[in-house]
Parts: sequence; structure tokens; C-alpha cells
Amino acid sequence: MNTVQKSTIARALVALTALTVLVAAMPTANAATKTITCYKGTVVKKVTTAKCPTGYTTTKPVAKPTVATTTPAAAKGATVAFSGTYTGKISLLWGDSYVQATSVDGTGTGNVLSLTDLAGIGSSAPANQCDTFNGSGTLSGGGNTLKVTFDSSARACAEDANAPTGITFTGNAIINGGTGKYAGATGTLKVTAGSFNIQSSTAGKKEIDSFKFTIAGNIVTK
Repeated sequence: MNTVQKSTIARALVALTALTVLVAAMPTANAATKTITCYKGTVVKKVTTAKCPTGYTTTKPVAKPTVATTTPAAAKGATVAFSGTYTGKISLLWGDSYVQATSVDGTGTGNVLSLTDLAGIGSSAPANQCDTFNGSGTLSGGGNTLKVTFDSSARACAEDANAPTGITFTGNAIINGGTGKYAGATGTLKVTAGSFNIQSSTAGKKEIDSFKFTIAGNIVTK
């Protein structure tokens, strides 16, 4: 083989070797310049290395459900049962054609929803031994009050035509609001087995007597 041939072959080998090295190096160059996204909790980092730094991963974390921060809507009105017995003192002023309960003060027991204190007033102009009467009151306790007024069903009956005598009374006490958790409350409470005694036989005389009655019904809160 002459010198010219040897030189041509040498140049071809050099070119082939250079091409092989270039092709072999290309994947490494591409890997070095490729950008990957790495995650660590809420931290996101983009790197050009072959893998993520220690503590990072290429897996995107799943977002947790958002917890509601708004205040839940207030519960709508509920119906609660009420029942109990009230006892106490009634201050009376009565005459030939009228009876006035100038004050009624008592204490309740039973399922009275902490409304243990009773205060009220009443009046009547009886034409018969049994007749209607007007009455209103407030039940209170625990920082709440409930207002009630007797409707036209309220009746009081005297055992005798003349005093002294026993009085029985019944009727529906209509709820017309209140305060605290009973603000705007409605409903009907039925009064039964109500009683007190008029002790004096002298018209126009004031007296204080004991009373007792049972009451039951439903309170509808607003």
C-alpha cells in the first residue's frame, strides 16, 4: 500500500472516530440540559439535573379538600314540648262586679325548660258563677323569657255564689314572643286544674292567696 492510500485511510478513520464520539455524547448533552419539575409539599422547584434533590419527588402531590371557613347557617325554628306545675301567691282585689289579680308570682317544676319563674296579672267582670277572664304573664329563667296571654277560651268558675269560695280556672295561654332564645316564639300552652280560694267575705278587701295550676303544650322557636 502506497503512502497516498495510507493517508486517505487514516483520514477516514479519524473522521469515523470523531463522528462516533459525537453521536455517543449527544444523549448526555441532552440529559444535562433537560428541565424537570420537583415537588416537596407545597414547594415546587425546576432543576436541570437528571433527578430531583434529596427530599423532592417528580410526583405532584394531591391537593387536600378545602375546609369551609364560613359559619354554618343557623338552625331553623324547632318545636319543643313544655309541661309542668306552677304554684305561688296571687294578690286579689274583688268587688260585687269585678275581680282583679293585681299580681301573680309563682315557681314552676317539671319540664318547664328552665322557665321556673312566673309573673302575671289578670281581671274579670263575672256576670255568672262561670265566666271568662283576661290574663297575661311572663315565664322566665336562665336569661330567657316567654310571654303568654290567655285567649277567649279562658274561664273561671266559683264554687259558690258568694265569697268565701274556691275558684277553678282553665284556658289556652297563647305564646306571643319573648327574649333570649325565645325571641319571636309562638305556640299554645293549655292551662288545666288551676285553682285558688277567695277567703274574705268583704267586697273591696285586698287579700293574698295560694294558687296552683298545670300547663302543657309546645313552644315553636323562631
